[in-house]
Amino acid sequence: MSNSPVRPVSIRDIGSWDLESDIVIAGFGIAGVSAAIGAAESGADVLVLERTGGGGGAAALSGGIVYLGGGTRLQKACGFDDTPENMKTFLAAALGPGVDEAKLDVYCEGSVDHFDWLESCGVPYKEGFWSQPGWECPEDDSLMYSGGENAAPFSSLVDPAPRGHLARVPMPRTGDQGAGHVLMTTLIAKAADLGVRVESDVRVQRLVVDDTGRVVGIVAQRFGDTLAVRARRGVVLATGSFAYNDEMMQAYAPRLYQRPAATVEEHDGRGILMAQALGARLAHMDACEVAFFCDPQLIARGVLVNGRGQRYVAEDTYPGRVGQLTLYQNDNQAFLVLDERAYEEGMEAPSSSPQLRHRPTWVCETVAELESEMGLPAGALTATVGLYNEHAEQGTDPVLGKKPEWVRPIGSPIAAIDLRNMTGGFTLGGLQTSVHSEVLHVDGEPIRGLYAAGRCTSGLSAWGYCSGISLGDGSFFGRRAGIRAAAS
Repeated sequence: MSNSPVRPVSIRDIGSWDLESDIVIAGFGIAGVSAAIGAAESGADVLVLERTGGGGGAAALSGGIVYLGGGTRLQKACGFDDTPENMKTFLAAALGPGVDEAKLDVYCEGSVDHFDWLESCGVPYKEGFWSQPGWECPEDDSLMYSGGENAAPFSSLVDPAPRGHLARVPMPRTGDQGAGHVLMTTLIAKAADLGVRVESDVRVQRLVVDDTGRVVGIVAQRFGDTLAVRARRGVVLATGSFAYNDEMMQAYAPRLYQRPAATVEEHDGRGILMAQALGARLAHMDACEVAFFCDPQLIARGVLVNGRGQRYVAEDTYPGRVGQLTLYQNDNQAFLVLDERAYEEGMEAPSSSPQLRHRPTWVCETVAELESEMGLPAGALTATVGLYNEHAEQGTDPVLGKKPEWVRPIGSPIAAIDLRNMTGGFTLGGLQTSVHSEVLHVDGEPIRGLYAAGRCTSGLSAWGYCSGISLGDGSFFGRRAGIRAAAS
């Protein structure tokens, strides 16, 4: 963590402003670009301060899933019915406990409009549904299940509906043309068309406040030079998570310490610290997305057991849920057990993550032999596979509820893949904000002139996660931050 000061600077100590604008936004990822467009569409003059040489952030490198529902045009075109009520019921269970009900309400009610807004910004979508397990879609389809909506234990809550919306990608796919790249380049181009100005290679350092305590600017650095940037209407923080801040990780999320994934090194928590120095309230700082480094096409075809040889999750669910339950409830101990037929089918299935296909660690003729070679308690894996196979003969899984299409008795030869410590991820907690993206003081009142969105805030996720929630609440509440700041 940088030792540079984060406490606010008084406007009395600013001799002159180097830059100024109505709205000043720190960060040009999904939250920052959405805030910029929202403010510019509201008639404000907008300036973005970006730490790197160009915009995009973690969003541009991501799978590009935006979690939306409630009956979007794309859902309807692909033959799925959905309602804001069903969407909220699922998300409250999947993202909780402790979800912000007010934010969840406005997000679900505004989800269809937000999809329409993304399309109006030029984001392309194909009317195609990807039905297979996967972290992302390996084709150019634009709709998929991305949160375990159609898997136990959530599938019985409400009628499942896919809500993972992906920008259409050029085919064949290349490394720099994923859905995240398409999404971000489209939105950045839209911001440019609206006249948004961007200053690159700028690191924000401290907030500037006037005599009343209102935030009126930012002090930043560029190549060693100090910049004073005035914000006539408001500052929006969109600086990302704290996954690369070792001190904060050890304090708030120690089990994910030094295990960053799906994030970028610029996510050092600076924006959170700057707002904290003004008395900002934090929430859910221990919440984390946890990636599980194995191809879901393999996971769904086998049984996943912990260090005691016991199953602990329906293997066909969202792999991020697998990761969280593995790390937090099973001491990061996991083994995937499957037979030769299942392994070969999984290896041949289309996948967005072939790099996560692992060779078997142990191969044996019987479960008892495998159990012994793995060093599991005698009889544990034998009992687990025996019970699983007994019900699988009937195509059922009454223990954990895996869907019948993935349930099949495990035969011989039988193998196991060692997946211990195969997890990583990023943080979900941060600044507590209102439904209008105002940063809240510890007393519950908004800090005047200060707004925030994206992974520097405590968004929709309170504990659980669904792929697309980061880009969903980052873009949704980023846009609201820009609109609110422009109106102040």
